[in-house]
Amino acid sequence: MLNSFFADMHIHIGRDMYNKPVKITGSKTLTLTNILKEASRNKGIHMVGVIDSHAPAVQQEITQLIEANKAYELSDGGIRFENVTLLLGSEIEVYDENCRGQIHVLCYFPTLAKIEEFSEWLTTKMKNITLSSQRYYGAAKELQYKVKELSGIFIPAHVFTPFKSMYGKGVQNSLKEVFDPDLIDGIELGLSSDTAMADQIQELHDYTFLTNSDAHSLAKIAREYQEIYMEEPSFQEFNWALHNVQDRRIKQNFGMNPHLGKYYTTVCSQCLEPLTPEAEHCHRCESTKIVKGVFDRIQELADAKEVKERPPYLYQVPLEYLPALGPKTFKKLLTHFQTEMNVIHHVNQDELKEVVPEKLVTAIVNMREGNLAIKAGGGGKYGNIITSPEK
Repeated sequence: MLNSFFADMHIHIGRDMYNKPVKITGSKTLTLTNILKEASRNKGIHMVGVIDSHAPAVQQEITQLIEANKAYELSDGGIRFENVTLLLGSEIEVYDENCRGQIHVLCYFPTLAKIEEFSEWLTTKMKNITLSSQRYYGAAKELQYKVKELSGIFIPAHVFTPFKSMYGKGVQNSLKEVFDPDLIDGIELGLSSDTAMADQIQELHDYTFLTNSDAHSLAKIAREYQEIYMEEPSFQEFNWALHNVQDRRIKQNFGMNPHLGKYYTTVCSQCLEPLTPEAEHCHRCESTKIVKGVFDRIQELADAKEVKERPPYLYQVPLEYLPALGPKTFKKLLTHFQTEMNVIHHVNQDELKEVVPEKLVTAIVNMREGNLAIKAGGGGKYGNIITSPEK
């Protein structure tokens, strides 16, 4: 019997060194344990991938949780903590002789022993293993081979982001310029794209699409995620779902409207004026520094001649994006309805009216129905909700 589980597979502990955990204003320290608690208790997520798990200090914290009987390793891979399964991941920056620019990739491993072995190997390939998303000195394919040798999963990350991604800067036209396509297990879309956009590229039709938060704070966990048919949330089941084995598969993707992402539109990097992809300078400030948007980059690469059948892609807006919602109201909603996902997708309008003002209820309902007006983001600035909804 297959069940539905929610997974967000790209969460950072922090860009800082792990022995100086990032402090989030008005929130808790961003540590592994707090990530697991937030996912399990507040977000309603059943599986998370923490991509700093290669760091020795993170591995030590996992060991301490296991020794304290607060977590345990699953026979099919992964670490169970309360209602959430941790997949041990590492985000790595690749830049070999075949790359035009840096590319971020995600590597996941089934057990603590496997990622410890991976970490030992990484110490010979990077300068500081304690940091997140560090530069790897070696060939991209060599990294793929090592991940597979250790029974791991290999996924190019946020593949259209203008900086440090496969299509953003890494390759001219095809992933085959850098990677072995047979050793890629899935494709992470990133916040500024969706399924329909990405499927304009023929070579991506071979892969399962993932929608993940790329969260650098507790609040942003599960701003994007996927619902997956599995028997239980474990490494093996997740791997099978990526390859559609024995009916394991993605049921549906949940993601922000790409207009809310930081890089949807081509803009001037200095003043953020929207520009055409052909622009050589900004007509407003004359700067020649232009950040090409994800939409325009995909149009350059588009070559698909048929439509790929995919799971539904459902737009959602995280509650923190709603202008009418503050921290106290957010806490009140969680107290009454347990998880953010319940509020965003499931609680009916009458129940919401009993807890929060009608203006906010209207905003939540408009969000569900796709009736919120959005000013598109670009150049590193997120898009934002316009207070008056579209009619």
